[in-house]
Amino acid sequence: MRILFVAIPNSIHVARWISQIADQSWDIHLVASNESARVHKYFKDITIHQILYFKQEIDASVKVKGLPVPGNSWYGRGKRFLNKIDPHYRSHHLKRIIQKIKPDIIHSSEIQKAGYLTADVYQQFDRDTFPLWIVENWGSDIYLYGRLPEHVDRIKYVMASCDYYHCECHRDVALAKEFGFQGEVLPVFPVSGGFDIKWMRSLIQDQKTSDRRLIALKGYQNWAGRALSGLRAIELCADILKEYKIVVYMANDDVILAARLIAQSTGLDFEFESNNWTHEEILRMHGSARISIGLSISDAISTSLLEAMIMGSFPIQSDTGCGDEWITDGENGILVEPNSPEEIASAIRRTIADDEMVNNAAKINMKLAEENLDISIVKPKAIDMYQKIMAQGRVKKN
Repeated sequence: MRILFVAIPNSIHVARWISQIADQSWDIHLVASNESARVHKYFKDITIHQILYFKQEIDASVKVKGLPVPGNSWYGRGKRFLNKIDPHYRSHHLKRIIQKIKPDIIHSSEIQKAGYLTADVYQQFDRDTFPLWIVENWGSDIYLYGRLPEHVDRIKYVMASCDYYHCECHRDVALAKEFGFQGEVLPVFPVSGGFDIKWMRSLIQDQKTSDRRLIALKGYQNWAGRALSGLRAIELCADILKEYKIVVYMANDDVILAARLIAQSTGLDFEFESNNWTHEEILRMHGSARISIGLSISDAISTSLLEAMIMGSFPIQSDTGCGDEWITDGENGILVEPNSPEEIASAIRRTIADDEMVNNAAKINMKLAEENLDISIVKPKAIDMYQKIMAQGRVKKN
């Protein structure tokens, strides 16, 4: 079996997903769906097709094909030159790779980059000669972008053209069908792949969640992230957080500045993740946290939410994703409006006050993780998914 992924080559989610199937002796390829010239270090047994790429430390089993460049300045010049001579160079590159390697399956990992790029090439083939096409839905691909007029027609075209659809929220299955999908919906499970729960749990401090004195806040403040709402909520709860350390991770400069001002005015103890933190260090943070807060105006099932659940931290999560498919509000987590610091502050106060709730939540979430998220559960599903697609072939649409 030969699979071509159209995906972000420096994404840990893509690398983790592909690592699940890398030991199947399949011929796996990847074409970059974005402008990244970097390759994630987790990849193994794959050929990655870049137009331009940085030389870096990667596994010996990974082959990178393309033109190496020495750094960002050269990469920027190269992109400008390519855009000047061929504004559609990325779709032309993907088309050449498809014609050269003749994959059995194309798997577009998310829609706005990979899905649109694949759709541009799909239009240049007869349907019957185009490989079987899986479209994978990431967090906001339809839920948010489907409400933006400039994206509606493109999403509809992708949904009407692909053969198979994979997502991690039942909410998004219904949305895909509303946008014209008539193929086969694949089993719903996390697009970032399975988790090595035994290893992750070995990183947890040997204490009950109620004994932990750390609050973790995801620091995204951008088109979707709402970390500043979380910071304001923490400020409103300063009177009960004097004994806690507040760790803000994945934060940009604006969020760090805001947090420092709050620290100055309240005396709260803040710590910031450096860019050098490893994935293991992020997991250890969740494993030391009483509460993990993640806020955005749109998401699917946030990977940081799942990691917090596995690591025994009580999740306070925005209600604009599909956290409700995993969390019973007020039992094993609390769902909040991401733009309401007052509502988030109320959730923090409740979670600080209720030791029994956070300890019971840790038990519930561990059971959910063991039954649904472990690599031993998810990996066979992923392998079976591709095998069934190969056996079934093109889906007949109405």
